[in-house]
Amino acid sequence: MPAIFRIVLLSVLTHTAYKGSKVLMSLTALELGANEFVVGMLFSTYALFPLLLSVHAGRISDRIGFRKPMLFGTIGLFGGLLLPFMFPRLEVLYIAAGLIGCCYIFYTVAVQHLIGAMAEGLDRTRNYSWFSLGIGMTALLGPTSAGFLIDAVGHRATFAVMAALPVVPMLLLGLWIGWLPKTVESSVTKAEKARHRIGDLVRNASLRRALITAGIIETGLELYNLLLPIYGHSIGLSASQIGMILGAFGFALLIVRSVMPHLVKRMGEERLLAMSLVLATVVCLVFPFVTGFATLFLISFVLGMGLGCGSPLSMMLAYNRAPAGRSGEAMGLRQMVNKGTEVLVPFVFGSLSAAFGMVPVFWLDAVLLAIAAALMRRDAAALGKRPPGEG
Repeated sequence: MPAIFRIVLLSVLTHTAYKGSKVLMSLTALELGANEFVVGMLFSTYALFPLLLSVHAGRISDRIGFRKPMLFGTIGLFGGLLLPFMFPRLEVLYIAAGLIGCCYIFYTVAVQHLIGAMAEGLDRTRNYSWFSLGIGMTALLGPTSAGFLIDAVGHRATFAVMAALPVVPMLLLGLWIGWLPKTVESSVTKAEKARHRIGDLVRNASLRRALITAGIIETGLELYNLLLPIYGHSIGLSASQIGMILGAFGFALLIVRSVMPHLVKRMGEERLLAMSLVLATVVCLVFPFVTGFATLFLISFVLGMGLGCGSPLSMMLAYNRAPAGRSGEAMGLRQMVNKGTEVLVPFVFGSLSAAFGMVPVFWLDAVLLAIAAALMRRDAAALGKRPPGEG
């Protein structure tokens, strides 16, 4: 099996459990009597430790490689999913979310760094496309399977099923050292790495724009993942229906990411990302006026088409724009920005939706997405006709 597909296999299993856990925790908290604010705080807990540890996780992958951080992440994911099965209480959900976030960030940063280190140019674009296609599949499988399992066997048993998914990656990473491919070592010396400061990355203007765009994209994704279960529950949709609506979003990710290498070859990363963000902006303007299962299903699919390219393209831009020998640290900084967004979005937007409803929340997100689109259009114009796939 080619190396990229081995990595995608691991990530589909782990990330299906991760994505499913977010829906499962939200619906379990609501079942236990939590309100919108409490669910928002639960979502924030997922991102609290990654906010503090992302750059450190990137430096670790720069220093020791990829296998050990990825193994650590799968073990934490497994443990975090077992806790609510063993102790089904609201306070335990917070502990479980914190444990998953704390450990899984090491897997996330390491695997994204690994994908970039395996190839260059358009080959790197294809690898990120395959990887993001697998992650898009988890956006379909995770929420949908969690919803149907909850209706079939209940919340508690669903945690046990989700906990089984990271077991195979744990065994492969722990027992089969050659499962991951070898990559070319960086020419940067240890002494040079010791002088690295995070401020150097922040002062890199092109990388900074990529990081800002990544944070805004993450805002859109988190806002959708946070509010859709709450909104669906409030209008009487079943867990299965909520899972299907989230699955429509995931199905759209699969479609747009399957053609992403072709689109990048024709337009370049920046222009494609700008166009995708414009579509997402329009959808966010109309989203809060949509009601009913069928229309929510359709609008979720369209939003997935708009945001589908966002994560993989921002990953590519962060990797391509990173200084030599600091790609892992740059990926960690990208995750720090994303996790900061994940901490703030549930708290701020959850409070806004509870106080003022959905309309101002989605419109504010539309403004942010429009700003990100403008940044990428500016970069595309400045770069002109550079060879696609090169940063």
